[in-house]
Amino acid sequence: MKFIVAWILILVSSSCFSYCFVAIPAASSPGSHQTSFFRTFECINDQCQRTNKPISIVDPAELKLKGHHTTLAACRLVCGTLGGLWPIPTGPITIGKNYLLTHPNEVRFGLQEVPRSTRSFLSEALDIFVGNLRWMCGENCVKANSSVKVHTKIISESIELDWSTDEEYTLQIFTKENKIDVIVTASTVFGARHALETLSQLFAPILTSNARGLVIVDQAKIQDKPIFVHRGLLIDTARNFLSVPAILRTIDGLAATKMNVLHWHATDTQSFPLHIKNRPLMSQYGAYSPEMIYTPEDLSYIVTYAKYRGVRIILELDSPSHAGAGWEWSEAAGLGALAVCINKEPWRDFCVQPPCGQLNPVNPRTLDVLKDIYRDTLALLGTSSVIHLGGDEVFINCWNSTPEITAAMQDRGMGRNIDDFFKLWSEFHAEQVKLLDEIKEGRIDNVLLWSSALTSPDVIEKYLDKKRFIIQTWVESTSELPSELLQRGYKLIMSTKDAWYLDHGFWGKTRYHSWRDAYNNRIPRNVGVLGGEVCMWGEYVNEGGLDSRIWPRAAAVGERLWSDSHTLRTEDVEPRLQALRERLQVRQIYADAISPAWCAQHAKKCY
Repeated sequence: MKFIVAWILILVSSSCFSYCFVAIPAASSPGSHQTSFFRTFECINDQCQRTNKPISIVDPAELKLKGHHTTLAACRLVCGTLGGLWPIPTGPITIGKNYLLTHPNEVRFGLQEVPRSTRSFLSEALDIFVGNLRWMCGENCVKANSSVKVHTKIISESIELDWSTDEEYTLQIFTKENKIDVIVTASTVFGARHALETLSQLFAPILTSNARGLVIVDQAKIQDKPIFVHRGLLIDTARNFLSVPAILRTIDGLAATKMNVLHWHATDTQSFPLHIKNRPLMSQYGAYSPEMIYTPEDLSYIVTYAKYRGVRIILELDSPSHAGAGWEWSEAAGLGALAVCINKEPWRDFCVQPPCGQLNPVNPRTLDVLKDIYRDTLALLGTSSVIHLGGDEVFINCWNSTPEITAAMQDRGMGRNIDDFFKLWSEFHAEQVKLLDEIKEGRIDNVLLWSSALTSPDVIEKYLDKKRFIIQTWVESTSELPSELLQRGYKLIMSTKDAWYLDHGFWGKTRYHSWRDAYNNRIPRNVGVLGGEVCMWGEYVNEGGLDSRIWPRAAAVGERLWSDSHTLRTEDVEPRLQALRERLQVRQIYADAISPAWCAQHAKKCY
């Protein structure tokens, strides 16, 4: 009896309950042969339910004919119309009701209809796909005779990922005897990558008499493309350092959810952890320790790793506010004060969060240093990369209390009123854009700014060129700001702070936002809305809690931005989110629980 109870406890507490099973030894006398029994799963009313009676395990294919499945993941493959797909495709979906035993080694690829310029990229994406299958099946994956041939057709020669990239794909699976043909058609390698992610969700682990196996559905047809072109997650490495492996895990989670942007808030007043080759003092003064620095090699590797997973890095180097650590060396070096109000007290008089610090907009050397920073980072990111300038929470009292700044404003015929400070602030952003244009050798790109007092509808058109500045709003869902900016012709990325701020509920009077809150928040599909981002600000999280704080809540936003279904309720969505969460666990991304394990094994019984 203790053995039975122990196994049940393992099942309930395990993070891999989609793939686990309960072994219940039959009653026996000491020394007698024990026969193992296994609980299975059945599809009842299009939902997978754990059976009440244990049965002796037999051939999985034979067992499946009786309506039983040895894993919850295998049951989900053929139960209902959507299986465990996440995010839900936006086009027609057909998934077969049978599956066949295969093996990662039996998966082959045809690249005859792939442009030569994309083959290296696609080969990497295929290796990642097979690697995920190996994770799914485990070390003792049983061999099988059914072969899988993936035929890929890609039209475009481009391997650039931006807001104009076509991410549409079609995926078809056909079976004849023990040969399975998969046909992937996409305009770009990124659409093909998404197709492979969907294909991986049409595989599942099963249990055989003495090992684990891998099955694939015998037929499927899926057409799919995203609603929004920008589907992002913000991480913050300035408040608390995150290791490179933690960032890579986060990118793996984005790939699994078909999110395509990692917005990296890299610097702030607390730290400057980026090593800048031409300005090494920035990280020497600004990093928390020599071990907490991202080298150029780190940045380059992260960018490449992300790109093969359909994710681009948008680096945020916050300015002109949120700039302190890393800028302290300038006066001793004869450059004057590049930043002002650094560590000034009482901090509430000079900034919104300690320690204080803002860039000095009247010292021309400030722009010289910024140019070196931009040049070095863009050399690693690629000159086509978009830069986020930050631009929020500029504290007027900081500049107003700095004699050098007020004297320079007076020399230019400016006073201390709010309009003059808006002019100074916006001119600084305009100079940053000029620097980026020069580095990019005339390439005209947008830059990103957070919403702020400068982006208020009554002043923004006076100060910010709508052809160059894209505004990332971080207001409540009830705010009229997004619609007012859209009416004025500005492009937006939306981060609804009362649903998509994952740090809320851990400080002050903020409220925790569940995955249901995140999923139920919708942003307009208006022309000008590029998409949205979910934000994991870093004041109260380090990599010890990073995975569970982000996942699976960010995945809920991922489906909202990919499919934006009008009709799905969270109770209908939850079984698929459970499936996604379990896939993340298999890929060693330690997503938080969203219910007791019993609820996942008895779909829709916990409402």
